[in-house]
Amino acid sequence: MGKVLITQKKSTIKRPENQKRTIIALGLGKINKSVEKELTPSVEGMIKTVSHLVEVKELSI
Repeated sequence: MGKVLITQKKSTIKRPENQKRTIIALGLGKINKSVEKELTPSVEGMIKTVSHLVEVKELSI
């Protein structure tokens, strides 16, 4: 499985609690903060949950 770079682009203010917790679980929390994650099925599901708040880029090896 590949790696992805996840960058938070929008705020979690006025968002449902599950989206706020998903952002924190991904290691984000501030706008323009980025994390590099291994693309596993669980991470893919978290990205899908907050896809409107984040930007995802695939990293080439």
